[in-house]
Amino acid sequence: MKKGINIWSFPQGMKTGECIKLAKKAGFEGIELVLNKSGEMSLESTDSEILHYKELACEVGIEISSLATGLYWNYSLTSNNENIRENAKNIVRKQIDFASVLGTDTILVVPGVVGIDFTPNQVVPDADVEDIKNILDIVDYDVAYGRALEAIQQLAPYAEEKNVVIGIENVWNKFLLSPLEMRDFIDRIHSGYVGIYLDVGNIVYTGYPEQWIKILGSRIKKIHFKDYRRDARGLAGFVDLLAGDVDYVKVVDALERIGYEDYVNAEMTPVYKYYSDQIIYNTSNTMDRILKKTVQETPITL
Repeated sequence: MKKGINIWSFPQGMKTGECIKLAKKAGFEGIELVLNKSGEMSLESTDSEILHYKELACEVGIEISSLATGLYWNYSLTSNNENIRENAKNIVRKQIDFASVLGTDTILVVPGVVGIDFTPNQVVPDADVEDIKNILDIVDYDVAYGRALEAIQQLAPYAEEKNVVIGIENVWNKFLLSPLEMRDFIDRIHSGYVGIYLDVGNIVYTGYPEQWIKILGSRIKKIHFKDYRRDARGLAGFVDLLAGDVDYVKVVDALERIGYEDYVNAEMTPVYKYYSDQIIYNTSNTMDRILKKTVQETPITL
């Protein structure tokens, strides 16, 4: 398996180019970039601006492992507002376009939302009042399922045309709550260009990631590594790798059993009060241990 890291893990305000260089310096093989609403790597970016990041990554010697976005908390594929649903589909297409330019094979897509319990500003800091109102709307589960399925079925041919996989992520959206349901949702789309972007940390609240891996098998296209403590409350439960309740011994064993060899991307919360870049180095070292990669030890002379 290859070791990557999501750009959300880096200190707030750090430029994309600096994040790419730091990821390489810390020993990562890949970095997952993120499509933003505005600014760097955003809906406003041109193909030539996006291509710059591919060229920089090649120059540094690191791969772009995938392309994520947090915009689906603003624009949901299952929203009760039809205009928002159309905007969400356009964001998926833009992600696919930019992934193709970047030369990466997978995008992360949140398939929709039935409801959420956390404050939207915690996930989308720049969400405006109208965004928040729409995010908090509760959607009937069966309605959300139908809308999500229809949307992904419509988008799958475009993904195939661009040779980019749509990776459906499991998140805290009160939707697609079990590995059996997630498996059946993917299978109903009937496309090799729609798979699962499995976040092992998001599962711990209600289940066991090693079970999801066993059941979902080859449908898994990318992996997020993070950790969560069950005895904590809400988003505060996300902690450094190996500090929570994810059984990474079982997780890696399950991944090896299904023959998974692609990227595992750490998605950390950069909460260090001092030396905030240290989380990148700590995460890299911890992932080496989890993935059983060779770790250089300094000999001790007694």
